[in-house]
Amino acid sequence: MPGSEGDAAEVRWFVPGRIEILGKHTDYAGGRTLVAAVDRGVTISCTPTSGRPGITARSTAVPGDLRLVAGTDPQLPAGHWGRYLQTVVDRLTDNFGALAPCQIEISSNLPLASGMSSSSALVSSLVLALADANGFTGSPRWRRNVTDQADLAQYLACFENGMSFKELPGAAGVGTFGGSEDHTAMVFSEADRLGQFRFCPIRLEQRVGFPADLALVVLVSGVAAEKTGAARDLYNRASLSTREILNRWNRATRRQDAVLADALAADPGAERLHRLISDDQWLTRRLDHFLAESEQIIPAASQALAAGDLVAFGQAVDRSQLAAETLLGNQVPETIGAARIARADLAALACCSFGAGFGGSVWAAVPRSEAESFASAWLSRYTEQFPEAARRASTLITRPGPSARRL
Repeated sequence: MPGSEGDAAEVRWFVPGRIEILGKHTDYAGGRTLVAAVDRGVTISCTPTSGRPGITARSTAVPGDLRLVAGTDPQLPAGHWGRYLQTVVDRLTDNFGALAPCQIEISSNLPLASGMSSSSALVSSLVLALADANGFTGSPRWRRNVTDQADLAQYLACFENGMSFKELPGAAGVGTFGGSEDHTAMVFSEADRLGQFRFCPIRLEQRVGFPADLALVVLVSGVAAEKTGAARDLYNRASLSTREILNRWNRATRRQDAVLADALAADPGAERLHRLISDDQWLTRRLDHFLAESEQIIPAASQALAAGDLVAFGQAVDRSQLAAETLLGNQVPETIGAARIARADLAALACCSFGAGFGGSVWAAVPRSEAESFASAWLSRYTEQFPEAARRASTLITRPGPSARRL
């Protein structure tokens, strides 16, 4: 598990972004995902200071300093990066005690609102750096509660969803009702391999090697995958609908299942679950999407990739993209169009949108020797079809990378 006791000197951490190969909106319902960390992310330095309590923070992305004190509203607009920092400061103080005064500097080479989990990488880097610099990671309380990578990922997710974790009480979070997929990829990944995980609780099912001669090309659509305002409401709708399905199940069966996957374990064919939600078309589609993505597509894709069958892998990924468009409904014309350009026009071996949806990015698996030319052609054709979004679009080339680490 990453982490060490704090020093008096500067502490630096790097937390990568992630690519969700498959697993849209499955983690918080106890489903599967297939994910990888990437070679881009957030770097944070934490330097002790003397004087008045509080934290001074600055980001290379915007000018000016912020001054933050635990328990004090920073009076910043919704979505401002300083609010994420305030959430971390408040939760760590509540869970482990007062933070020593320090100065924080943040830099990132992750595209913002791209679906590569820039906000989760920011929150996680803040937690890891501040906990390390203050010696929390070496304390008995931390060691009792955070015993391995799975615990660490779950605890990091709680800074966003506001839930309690073991002895560590919850707080407001940042307003999204998500799971721990992002954080799992960030602290539990290995270079050159994809991780297939199951959630609630987090467990690694298998690692699958990503072929050495392939690259992942990402097209950032230019449609921001924000988790604020209306976009946050759409994201939360997808999450809360699984809770509604589960609530109906628990009321009808008098069970107390915690997540949708637990109900499916008791109803393997989902026949009773389907009957309980037959009056609601949206809930039916949401259940069908979960069943397809978590229980069928991801195992098939992992099996194909492990066997070196890239044709079958691409076909499984195609099913995921179609299910996102027709069942989950978290796609926009730009992500649909980008996926079709890559797969149908440019013959990517596999291609899929990823992340929360309602914008964001699309990944494509292509030969490494062709990655640069593919990226250029992809962006050019995308620009022809979506000129307005393309003004904010970009591409990057990456491969599965290692997890978060102290520098």
